[in-house]
Amino acid sequence: MTGHPSNMPGLLVGGNTFADDATLVAGVDRFGGGFAADDLHALGGWLADEEAIVLGVDANRFPPELRSHDRWGRRIDVVDFHPAYHALMERSVGAGVHSLPWEDGAPEGAHVARAAAMHLISRNEQGHGCPISMTYAVAPALRANGDAFAEWLPRFTTRAYDPSFKPADRKSGALFGMAMTERQGGSDVRANLTTATPAGGDAYRIDGHKYFCSAPMNDAFLVLAQAPGGLTCFLLPRWTPDGEVNGFRIERLKDKLGNRSNASSEVSFDEAWAVRIGDEGRGVPTIIEMVNATRLDCVIGSTAIVREAVAQAVHHTRNRATFGRTLADHPLMGNVLADLVIESEAMLWSMLRLAATFDRPEEDPLRRILTPLWKFWVTKRCPIVTGEALECLGGLGYVEESPMPRLLRESPLNAIWEGSGNVIALDTLRALKTSPGSADALVAELEWSSGRHELLDPAIERAKDLLADGGPRDEARARRLVRDLALTAQAAVLVREAEEAVADAFVRSRLTDGHGGVLGTLSPDLDLEAVAALAPAR
Repeated sequence: MTGHPSNMPGLLVGGNTFADDATLVAGVDRFGGGFAADDLHALGGWLADEEAIVLGVDANRFPPELRSHDRWGRRIDVVDFHPAYHALMERSVGAGVHSLPWEDGAPEGAHVARAAAMHLISRNEQGHGCPISMTYAVAPALRANGDAFAEWLPRFTTRAYDPSFKPADRKSGALFGMAMTERQGGSDVRANLTTATPAGGDAYRIDGHKYFCSAPMNDAFLVLAQAPGGLTCFLLPRWTPDGEVNGFRIERLKDKLGNRSNASSEVSFDEAWAVRIGDEGRGVPTIIEMVNATRLDCVIGSTAIVREAVAQAVHHTRNRATFGRTLADHPLMGNVLADLVIESEAMLWSMLRLAATFDRPEEDPLRRILTPLWKFWVTKRCPIVTGEALECLGGLGYVEESPMPRLLRESPLNAIWEGSGNVIALDTLRALKTSPGSADALVAELEWSSGRHELLDPAIERAKDLLADGGPRDEARARRLVRDLALTAQAAVLVREAEEAVADAFVRSRLTDGHGGVLGTLSPDLDLEAVAALAPAR
């Protein structure tokens, strides 16, 4: 057989992942990020180019490698990354994805604009987004120590990517990480055994270990350790203030299911110098400010995986023919594609609405409840939707030359990152009980959409009943509560912001018992063609 194979869709390449996504463009403008449209257009054009796509592939084909010692046996604790990883980092840092809301003169809407940029780079490659995310998220927690904030803010708000291993004050830009969990405790960080010994002023010496530390080549980390006054948050740099390599040891890199470009590691501390962030005994409330911002990025990351998976499914089915017509023109495939689009649209509008609460201090109570709600639900739906999208490509989607296997391997990550499902469900209950005004803020958010759809109003009333008196106390029902509230909140946003066909299909399928969560089971009475037409062109 010679020549080019027929009836093969080929690589989805070209166009612009921002400009060709009408919902993203409209949503960014709707929630105040329109000032960044030109920058997002430039980023979206680069990311759709074959060069950038190959960089994402190569960064995962050639994962990072640990060099714990040099040839003479001296401890060096260095991680080597493939050039593709560095190229992606340079572009993302250059676009300010790690820093935009904290830069001087950042306008209102900066968190929304930054969320859109994070979404775009995450469609291409998620592993390098981990240090980008953690650097973005560190600023709220650092404010608990004014001196540390003033010292480090100028270092991580530059748009220069500097991967060299030297003190941060000698670099053109710095990046942050975070290390909380330990072998014996996992999510129960109060069981941590790492110790912090006072060394004068806000300085301490840290001894112990962390079971997960991502991007250990970053310049500084927020860590938790047991100080004399209890579990406390610390800033631990790779280099001490006097220019010596700190007692930060990389024990090994994790061999992970996905996210392989990211150097997740186990580390230990040997009298490592650190400075206290916040008061002794207030470690969890201090570092949770960073965690909540990274949970926003979990929503962004899962949304991006689904967006890319749906784009790949639509591209394939519209360009491959079977039985005399394209796959997309077959009614049952059309039903599946429409359902995939509904999921993707719901996630995208939810993500942008959540990002907007980070721009609006008056919406802090709403942010506190929407963050765990949508972190739980969006990340839970991601593997299901991604798997269905892969199935649209059949066997062509199951081979490693396709982008789908990498997307599928990435898809469970954000449900585990920064708190797995049970942790997040319980955090939702905690927010309802302990965060002033969160329940009332969510009720107000839902009632804003009252009267817009006949089937949504009863769901809003059911949600209000669930939220009465601070929500249920029964932990065994937490997942059911979060599912019901998350779906109702998504529906409320969609009926206000999304195209009518999508909002109607979401409400009629997700807020009734007929859909059952199985994709491709939409009622033929819905306007499925109008829904499918909203799929991103790239």
